[in-house]
Amino acid sequence: MNLITRVDTQLFQWLFSKSTGRDCTVFRYISKTGDGHIYLLLALVLWMFEPNQGALFLYTGLLAYAMELPLYVMLKNLFKRARPCDFNCNVRAHVQPSDKFSLPSGHTAAGFLMATLLAHFYPSFAVLAYGWASMIALSRIMLGVHYPGDIIAGASLGVAISTISIGILA
Repeated sequence: MNLITRVDTQLFQWLFSKSTGRDCTVFRYISKTGDGHIYLLLALVLWMFEPNQGALFLYTGLLAYAMELPLYVMLKNLFKRARPCDFNCNVRAHVQPSDKFSLPSGHTAAGFLMATLLAHFYPSFAVLAYGWASMIALSRIMLGVHYPGDIIAGASLGVAISTISIGILA
């Protein structure tokens, strides 16, 4: 096992151990906020009620997610990294993963994509948006379905795709 994988696994085990034997309802709820429904609802509300940048926010977000989703699926199938709960028999996930592979974290990619859009269009909400995305990312580790490296890759993917989308439309 190379050094990066070993550190990634050890950090996962240390973080995940903090949730073992505990009620993970809060982590499940935080993780669910990254499923995508809230992002769409927020974009639609901004589109309808925020005349200055709401429409551009929606269109930039739609472009970003249209680019991110296929790339995310391609990367998952390229790397085929087993989830911690599938790789280590001592890890029992607190949720059912949405797909088979862990790299990159889709919840994290989507969260950081949205946070980057919000920070660009509504800078006063940047700290809140990135804090929310970070909590989603951490919840995925605490629930036993992602390694920290998956989170870093997902956050990088989300920020990069959002930045490209902003560069194209905004």
